[in-house]
Amino acid sequence: MAVSTPEPTGPGRFDPLTAYRAARLYYGDNATQADIAKALSVSRPTVSRLLAEARRIGLVSIDIRHPDEVRAAETGVQGELQERLGLRQVYIAPRTQGGAEIEGLRYSVEQALADASLRPGDALLVASGETTYKLTRSGLGVPPGLDIVPTVGGVAEPEAWHQANETVRSFAELAYGRARPIFATAMPTEAMIRTLREDPGFRSITALWDAATVALVGVGAPPGARSSISTYVPTHADELRRSVGDVCLNFFDVDGQAIEFEGSDRMVRISADQLRAVPTTIAAAVGAAKAVSIIGAAKAGLLDVLVTDSATASAISEQLDRWSR
Repeated sequence: MAVSTPEPTGPGRFDPLTAYRAARLYYGDNATQADIAKALSVSRPTVSRLLAEARRIGLVSIDIRHPDEVRAAETGVQGELQERLGLRQVYIAPRTQGGAEIEGLRYSVEQALADASLRPGDALLVASGETTYKLTRSGLGVPPGLDIVPTVGGVAEPEAWHQANETVRSFAELAYGRARPIFATAMPTEAMIRTLREDPGFRSITALWDAATVALVGVGAPPGARSSISTYVPTHADELRRSVGDVCLNFFDVDGQAIEFEGSDRMVRISADQLRAVPTTIAAAVGAAKAVSIIGAAKAGLLDVLVTDSATASAISEQLDRWSR
């Protein structure tokens, strides 16, 4: 229940603790001003004044730096993560506020796709998941004329971001390309997977997994810690308790070793070996909770290029430091 916060009694004056709470929510938790107004039971103009007061009395310090200085600092972090994770390239998006993480990530993903030198007619593999789903709705710039291919089955999922074909269609619209959907669930029955493997249409789509130029994937957090996952993943399975994450439903442990479970042999997914054979696999992943997941994915060789933000990059470095002590 929100606690009512009185409006200021003097001109431009607020209780410092209230100003601190507003600043903590805005700068620390990326809450919007509307969210803060609701949480503190004040008007939105009052939130703006609270944030201004927090800066005035020194509760918040804003560091403004020249772009060249920022670029130099990020290049150092990029180089460090590339070396420590064994990756070809790392792109680091700037810190964002107000829940705009995807907006910040979008530009770095665009750059990674541009650097991959995709040409019309190439196959771009696209994973399902919240990150790729939100990228399609951010106005992501995608090279034109591509075949857009899902990396997993995703029919009959209750959440939009696990509907692989919907994400693929959205990417195709952005790229003025051609969607190549897969009409299968993530884990068909044994009878259905036998039928699919003999179906020429299904085989023509999955053959593109071996012919693709680039894959754009996400990195899933540990299954037990996720609020959203494919309904076909048996999160109760003992084997998955060791999992620190997945890429395209290929689950792995902290050392990057594959984790299989009952039914995983009939999952509709690009295999780990096929993913490693794609010339460029770009993983877009943010969130400190995914630091171990990203490290495990890199150890498994399931990505060549990482697109993340500066906060996640710091969390990865800190995790690697703890393990090296």
